[in-house]
Amino acid sequence: MINIKNLTFGYRPKQMVLENLNLQIKPGHIYGLLGRNGAGKSSLSHNICGLLFPVSGTCQVSGEIPAGRDPKFLQQVYLLPEEIYLPNVSIKSYLDIYAPFYPAFDRDMFYRFILEFDIPKEHKLQDMSYGQKKKVMISFALATQAKVLLMDEPTNGLDIPSKKQFRKIIAGVIKDDQLIIISTHQVKDLDSLIDYVLILEDKQIILNQPVENITEKLAFKQVINLDEVASPIYNEGALKGYAVVAINHKKENSRLDMEMFFNALLSEKQLVLSQFN
Repeated sequence: MINIKNLTFGYRPKQMVLENLNLQIKPGHIYGLLGRNGAGKSSLSHNICGLLFPVSGTCQVSGEIPAGRDPKFLQQVYLLPEEIYLPNVSIKSYLDIYAPFYPAFDRDMFYRFILEFDIPKEHKLQDMSYGQKKKVMISFALATQAKVLLMDEPTNGLDIPSKKQFRKIIAGVIKDDQLIIISTHQVKDLDSLIDYVLILEDKQIILNQPVENITEKLAFKQVINLDEVASPIYNEGALKGYAVVAINHKKENSRLDMEMFFNALLSEKQLVLSQFN
């Protein structure tokens, strides 16, 4: 559904944020886009939805060129930014204004989500807390039923129960012809939700792997002594011993710890990437 070839993008000449970036991703999955601060995650998302344009290379989404900003394309893509600015209107008025831009928008779905988030539908948006506004916009984004949904730090501003509700809603809403890309630093909020991991580093996507491949190649475990682990790649001190990422020689079953995986890749990039060649 998304096919990017040799995409180069920068805000200033000779200062590229993305360079010769290649990415192919398919519908029916929830992708986690990870990277350092300033790595270009937001720039990539904005190129995908047509808010920014490549300096060179190509970006295609469902066969369309986002930079062309064809209305039929824009109806099928939705970007939820990290920072949200909402008008001083009621929720109903907001829907009346913006929902018509998305032909597949489902009002019943929207109201079901804000009910699950415990949002009073009669309130004006400006009377809400930041977390409440974020939950309204998450609900709106999902109700568009856009084929491509881009979310930048969606769990920022949510309390712990709301983060749990977010995971539940997202897991139940994605369809086979949709894809969701979540750009985040709050990886522990999304460990159980994401099924593909994208890592942006050195102006390129250096890893694009399903979670099952990562846990097949690497083992994530807690140990008292590092001597207990064969072929460790990375470790951090834990409450009881160490948290370790190791080469999975014994084909052990373990649960992906995305934060540990990301830190391991940054620390031992070539060794980690070599497991997926």
